[in-house]
Amino acid sequence: MDYVYGPGKNHLFVPGPVNIPDQVIRAMNRNNEDYRSPAIPALTKNLLEDVKKIFKTTTGTPFLFPTTGTGAWESALTNTLSPGDRIVSFLIGQFSLLWIDQQQRLNFNVDVVESEWGRGADLDVLESKIASDRSHSIKAICIVHNETATGVTNNMAKVRQILDEYRHPALFLVDGVSSICALDFRMDEWGVDVALTGSQKALSLPTGIGIVCASPKALEAAKSSRSVRVFFDWADYLKYYKLGTCWPYTPSIHLLYGLRAALDLIFEEGLENVLERHKRLGKATRLAVEAWGLKNCTQKEEWYSDTVTAILVPPHIDSAEVVRRGWKRYNLSLGLGLNKVAGKAFRIGHLGHLNELQLLGCLAGVEMILRDVGYPVELGSGVAAASAYLRNVTPMIPSRI
Repeated sequence: MDYVYGPGKNHLFVPGPVNIPDQVIRAMNRNNEDYRSPAIPALTKNLLEDVKKIFKTTTGTPFLFPTTGTGAWESALTNTLSPGDRIVSFLIGQFSLLWIDQQQRLNFNVDVVESEWGRGADLDVLESKIASDRSHSIKAICIVHNETATGVTNNMAKVRQILDEYRHPALFLVDGVSSICALDFRMDEWGVDVALTGSQKALSLPTGIGIVCASPKALEAAKSSRSVRVFFDWADYLKYYKLGTCWPYTPSIHLLYGLRAALDLIFEEGLENVLERHKRLGKATRLAVEAWGLKNCTQKEEWYSDTVTAILVPPHIDSAEVVRRGWKRYNLSLGLGLNKVAGKAFRIGHLGHLNELQLLGCLAGVEMILRDVGYPVELGSGVAAASAYLRNVTPMIPSRI
């Protein structure tokens, strides 16, 4: 079946990939060029320095892989660990599950700590394991900062606190795919050894760049890691960094120009302002959900995500039909419930280059969909709750004051 684009624009509110700003699209609209010319290494060197700012690190070394977050996961693991190494990893949703699957297939000894979907990582269990591991058999802690499937955000500072309290040398590896550039992330302060993100999330780029940032401790671990890696080998990048050419193979030049434009937009707004904007949008979405009489999949306020909200529907409604109806009738793209919450929840992504009125349009669309599928929501109730809040907290645009 051939699908024809509807009138107007698609309202993209999945939790990634997200809307691409016009400035980024224009930056990428260019012909191919020779990546061995002086221009591309110069561009890349500036990008590497600026990427460190979004991780909040001065000591980390970034790598820009032409890949997805899945490739970034593999790079983080294979450069720092050896087959058979014991990893403590937290299963709290679909994406943590997929990372654990990768860890197991790469032949690591994965100690899985599972929580009910909708709850955060059980850090009490982590503390127990760290406290009893006097031989330091645990080589790494792997955790997803923001679990996109359930809208759960984990406490990274607490993980570092536990490791420090027991003076445990385990590496601290963090999936920040749906958090970095949207949620507060402090690589140096939290002692994160490897952090990673993907271009299609809060950076608001097309899919295709996996961004990995490694601490000095992680770079040292890479010298003795026995895992096989070729495409994702940090050593190849480091060699070319020293040569001044930056790239061991052909980069995605168009995405590099797009990344430059995306970072410029973030720095123009101010990274802290970007984080505050995401807080506003997350809070407004949760207020709408409450006004609709529906429940958040995330079970405690301490775990609420400001980048995605997973919404539970009544048992007689199939959440997949909510998503289908939105796309077919209103040109609104929402996130499906995945795995254990398939059919039970749908997701609103509110991350990236997004403003308050865009979100209110999405919430109005969700209200119409809910009525369409038989849920007796009062039209305008969620929009009213969200807009009343946003009206009081949305600041003036600095350049227009």
